[in-house]
Amino acid sequence: MKGFSMSAFPPVEDQLAVILRGTAQAETVVELRKKLEKSQQTGKPLRVKYGIDPTGFDVHLGHTVPLRKLRQFQELGHTAVLIIGTATAAVGDPSGRDDSRKGLDTEQINANAKTYLTQIAKVVDVSRAEVRQNGEWFDEFGFTKMLRLLGQMTVQRMLERDDFSKRVKSGTPIYLHECLYPLMQGHDSVEIHADVELGGTEQLFNLMVGRDLQRTAGQAPQICMTMPILRGTDGEKKMGKTAGNYIGLNEAVKDQFGKTMRIPDELMREWFTLLTDRKTEEIDQILAGHPGEAKKLLASDIVTFYHGADVAAAARVSFDDQSRKIDPDQIDEVKIPAAELADGGVGAVKLVVLAGFAKSNSEARKKVEEGAFNYGPDRAKPVDWKAIVPVTDGLVLRLGRKIVRVRVGS
Repeated sequence: MKGFSMSAFPPVEDQLAVILRGTAQAETVVELRKKLEKSQQTGKPLRVKYGIDPTGFDVHLGHTVPLRKLRQFQELGHTAVLIIGTATAAVGDPSGRDDSRKGLDTEQINANAKTYLTQIAKVVDVSRAEVRQNGEWFDEFGFTKMLRLLGQMTVQRMLERDDFSKRVKSGTPIYLHECLYPLMQGHDSVEIHADVELGGTEQLFNLMVGRDLQRTAGQAPQICMTMPILRGTDGEKKMGKTAGNYIGLNEAVKDQFGKTMRIPDELMREWFTLLTDRKTEEIDQILAGHPGEAKKLLASDIVTFYHGADVAAAARVSFDDQSRKIDPDQIDEVKIPAAELADGGVGAVKLVVLAGFAKSNSEARKKVEEGAFNYGPDRAKPVDWKAIVPVTDGLVLRLGRKIVRVRVGS
């Protein structure tokens, strides 16, 4: 492989600033710096590995967190080595699970692998990456080689991993084939001579196994870099297909934009950090403003990355137009006693509760601060949660898809 000239690599400290942004853990930063320094001195790019098992048809934003880091390494001049886990998918990764993950059959794996690479190409420059299927070497593994691989780890060490120890305590079965997974993932690193491996925080054990196997093979151990697990659109669980809280790279633009607009406010900092290239200071400034506008900017950033700025701008206009759509002819009515009005108005938070849009003042305040509540023909929004909304008989109130007409009574 042709090496980069020394001038092709940015200064080591500049590289570290990019590489470590949004990273949960690096084992170790000292070793990483040394590898970067050697790379700069020799003009030889680091080999940065990321493996993904083709377990479903949709690559989602959760998968893109380490993929974006892989792209950043590419942009710094290093070699991205993408491992498509055609062999490991048949085993099923037990990482972060409290039960056994069902492996896939060959037909499913091959079908998924074809679409995965197309989707991954939206994040990583696949034309400049080294793409390997780990079936290349594991399909050639004989019984002797597999015994040798199994002999490099004890049962005690395997049970140290958090998910296995929890299953032992709870009496949940651990199947022997699951113990193969970290060894197989680690052997991938030996096969491709990885300098760095990327993964989620639940993958740290597997990544560290790779370091051990490389030492045994006489190779310099890889740097293990873990990325935070992206929470899904519900703001609680890890983004995933099973949880149904994901945004797929193949989803329509309007769905990508619309789903992002519906995430909880407290999720925005995490998504800005892990799904965009904006600096921390810029994110702080954005989040200090109106939550609704911040969320539109986040949705625009995500769509821009995959579809371009023009498409993102059109998606935002479409979303705004949809939000301003004409009210239906038949609108449910809500009676508000005249005694609730003071000088012809009601506090925004109180009005949201009276309209039945929220069960508590705290929930109502959150909706007002999000910019989700509007009223009247001009769809005006309260300037803040303390604002007084002028209320007259027939006033239309809206929150998301909910809409009611006020009837002021005695």
